[in-house]
Amino acid sequence: MPARSSAWTLALIFAALIVYASLYPFEGWRVQGVGLLDFLGAPWPQYWTGFDLVSNLLGYAPLGFLLALGMLRSGWGGWSWLAAVLLSLLLSLSVEVVQHFLPVRVPSNVDLGLNVAGALIGASAAVVLQYLGVLRRWSQFRADWFVPRAHGSLVLLALWPFALLYPASVPFGLGQVAERLEASLARLLTDTPFLDWLPRRPGEAQALGPLAEAFCIALGLLAPLLLGYADLRSVARRGVFLVLLLACAVGVSGLSSALTYGPEHAWAWLTPQAGVGMGLALLLGLTAIGAPARWCHVGLLLSLALSLSLLNRAPVSAYFAQSLQLWEQGRFIRFHGLSQWLGWLWPFAALWLGARSLAQGRGRAD
Repeated sequence: MPARSSAWTLALIFAALIVYASLYPFEGWRVQGVGLLDFLGAPWPQYWTGFDLVSNLLGYAPLGFLLALGMLRSGWGGWSWLAAVLLSLLLSLSVEVVQHFLPVRVPSNVDLGLNVAGALIGASAAVVLQYLGVLRRWSQFRADWFVPRAHGSLVLLALWPFALLYPASVPFGLGQVAERLEASLARLLTDTPFLDWLPRRPGEAQALGPLAEAFCIALGLLAPLLLGYADLRSVARRGVFLVLLLACAVGVSGLSSALTYGPEHAWAWLTPQAGVGMGLALLLGLTAIGAPARWCHVGLLLSLALSLSLLNRAPVSAYFAQSLQLWEQGRFIRFHGLSQWLGWLWPFAALWLGARSLAQGRGRAD
């Protein structure tokens, strides 16, 4: 029986994010009156940068890898490589054609070629790893470390570092969407009677104090930690996971800060509140290291509910809002779509997974 693979879910999510990043900001749709496939015969573009070439090449490599991996694990055999490349080609061609109708996007045969080349590299890597037995060893490692039904948590844990790349007003504080959601709804309902239906905040929102911020930081780390704990097979493996997750969190946050403010400010986020929050997360993680899976899911839900409540009651500072323009404009526009939505939606997906696991009684027999 073919093995069930989380690669399919990751490939679907990655494809959706590629479409979002390639078509953002979805404004100004119009018909140009030119052939939709004319760009295929266009000469080399006059304006291009090395960043554009690399991002187009590498952007589709994970998609090709995940598609080929899912097919290999589903029993497609030798067709996996070709099918992964063809599906990536179809997605890239479709996106380039749709870009005809957006004023800020220009369809490019160079982008299409680089996208397909990236998918080819990713699919080839999956086939080579399969041939070398690496994928088989990963399957054995996963079976040794995680319970059989860990597919959803593994997907979310794999996406968590990418969600951290998008700048957050509070380190590791994912899911702060209330202010932007209210503003978007207000714009959508302008000049309609439904505008008055929007809930009004009772007075001016108060910024988080140092203690509340440290608490949010701890909760932001505790959520993925408990998510992993619930599906790991032993206390020793949980200890290794705790160290790796904290190291990953520090490294990715440093990278995000460097991309946003410059390499010299890579560790600007390491404030006293961040230090206290990470210390508290470490203490709570050690305390819960032997907890049953069911209690880990309960702690996950409580951590997410508290952090989302605190973060979404606090305003986004004007200085932080200005810094986001570095991601939402210019060369970071592609990463904007890939990381922003992950940062917004990751906590809610984890909430759904934790609630579903509790409803199904998971953890009793694991």
